[in-house]
Amino acid sequence: MIRPSNPTATLQSGTSGGNNLPSGPAGHPTPPGGGHGHGPPTGAPTVTIGSYPDYPSAQGVVDYLADNRFPVERTAIVGTNLTLVETVLGRMTTGRSALVGAGTGAWFGLFIGLLFGIFTTGNWVAVILVGLVVGAIWGAVFGAVAHAMTGGQRDFTSASSLRASQYAVTVDADQAEQARQLLGRMHLTPTGAAAR
Repeated sequence: MIRPSNPTATLQSGTSGGNNLPSGPAGHPTPPGGGHGHGPPTGAPTVTIGSYPDYPSAQGVVDYLADNRFPVERTAIVGTNLTLVETVLGRMTTGRSALVGAGTGAWFGLFIGLLFGIFTTGNWVAVILVGLVVGAIWGAVFGAVAHAMTGGQRDFTSASSLRASQYAVTVDADQAEQARQLLGRMHLTPTGAAAR
């Protein structure tokens, strides 16, 4: 076995000459130091052209820019100070859980009944009704059992949503002046305009 005279020759990557180590990601040689200290590539710098207290206001601004042929693919709506809000809709009992399960099962049974009804040569309405009833019964059973298995630890229904305290409209820095001119025509006075 022949060894190279220069011991560092086998440690070079991404070069020709029969080296033993693979090159970096995507076939590019890894820079000295392993490429540490360099974050992911960032996009173009953006500028906040306005901050609004609710989403419809920010959406209206972007819609106005789109109506005036502004390149809205260069904009973003950024919600800040996000809060998770879980709204309690009501108490969940075994009976109510069974009722909800029956509704879901009925829809699934109707779907299966329609599929079988297409290929039935006899009374297809009866096939659909049987699918609906069987689906509702099984849905009610599964709904009641699922609620009973929680052991009373979650006896309520709820809906979760994310809410922001403020919505900022940002654009690429090179398009900021055009966006501000258009907003001036809209007679808006956005607050908190700043570069980020």
